[in-house]
Amino acid sequence: MLAAVLQRAQWPVVVLMVCVRLSAVRGAACPPRCLCTADILSCPALDLDRVPAALPAYAATLDLNHNRIQQLEPGAFQGLLQLEVLRLAHNQLSAIRPGAFRNSSGRLRHLDLSSNQLLVLKQSDFQELAALEELLLFNNRIKHVESTALSGLTGLRKAYLSHNRLTNFPFFSIRTDGHRQLTLLDLSSNRLPKLPLADISGLPPALQEGLYLHNNSLVCDCAMFSLFRLWDQKGFASVRFFRQEHVCLVAGVQRSGISFFLHQRYFEPCNMTATPQQEASVSVKAGAPLLLHCVTSLSGRGAVFFWLTPQLEYVAPPGNNGSIRMFANGSLAMAAPQERDSGIYVCVAQVRRLNDSREVNVTVLPRPATDATEPFNTGFTTLLGCVVSLLLVLVYLYLTPCRCPPWPRPRPLAATAQSQGKEGGAGSAQSSILTPTPPASTEGPGRKIYPSHRCSSQPSDSLHQ
Repeated sequence: MLAAVLQRAQWPVVVLMVCVRLSAVRGAACPPRCLCTADILSCPALDLDRVPAALPAYAATLDLNHNRIQQLEPGAFQGLLQLEVLRLAHNQLSAIRPGAFRNSSGRLRHLDLSSNQLLVLKQSDFQELAALEELLLFNNRIKHVESTALSGLTGLRKAYLSHNRLTNFPFFSIRTDGHRQLTLLDLSSNRLPKLPLADISGLPPALQEGLYLHNNSLVCDCAMFSLFRLWDQKGFASVRFFRQEHVCLVAGVQRSGISFFLHQRYFEPCNMTATPQQEASVSVKAGAPLLLHCVTSLSGRGAVFFWLTPQLEYVAPPGNNGSIRMFANGSLAMAAPQERDSGIYVCVAQVRRLNDSREVNVTVLPRPATDATEPFNTGFTTLLGCVVSLLLVLVYLYLTPCRCPPWPRPRPLAATAQSQGKEGGAGSAQSSILTPTPPASTEGPGRKIYPSHRCSSQPSDSLHQ
């Protein structure tokens, strides 16, 4: 019995010793001078020149900001299976070695590489980060972005690449790599001289609204003015909050920047020469005319165009049997589309061995049942109102229902006053002359009231008297 009691008493001691040992092991895994608390590992401003080798596996947030780390070696974050947030801002990063994020957390959502010295973004930089949602790369020295650099980031929502040295950006890769969740792409304060408008117009509407292009070295161009004016009309935040920063250079000359919105008179000649824009999705009522533009990267290079309808019908200039017309510049016109014409229309442009395509989703809305009868009802109501008004005028002029007899001539004033004086006294005579309305009382000998609006075919009693 005593042995059983002692054995039970030893269990709490054993559990306590195990917890102390685990906590000691866990505490030993925290790098020197770093702060480890809960699932956060913070090592900022420690003058580190590389990622610490021994990192606790429980870390979900790793802060290495404000250090001197120059590159990320392969397997630098190996074993961090819980890592979700990684901050490496304000370091001296100039290279990301292939496999730097290999065997790390597949749940990394936030990666901050801002304020470093990166020059190029390669395909191998972010291959293992399929769950990444936010990528911060602003304030680097990036000059080039490979077309497949962001291809593996299928979950990307926001990408910040402002304040770099970009002269071009592969917009077409955003459309082809399936970045369906990307809603913000900040390319402001770079050195972009020209924009591939066909590729930008093909981006999803949500991404166009979150595409920031202000403070670049854009050369003044009518097509870009047309694009920014369209975004301004739609109320996009990228234009609404940075109107004054949307500038361009006249003939590419530095210090000749003018604002797209403050100097619109400069772009007045662009009204006839601006490149047409085409929405990715179009809605139109049944029976209303529809015009689709084929805007691709090959437009304006002597390309040959043709369209494929949702029914897989091949359409080339001048069109088909009459319901669809097509022009040499690639535009497609439909005089009266119906609901059956809804679907995906594909435009293909060909220049020698090069070709590019553009999809437009057309939705033909059904016509309300009241639309067909509304013009007839409105015209009939107007005509009926005119006829009734004319009949009333004719009745009033020629068919007067009552002809009033002539009014009796008024008696002389003296005689009237004398007779009234006899009936009601001098006071009543004076009041009857000065008061334009009949007296309120009709009592008294010989006093009668005849309403002026009443008309009778028989003479009144006063006339017989």
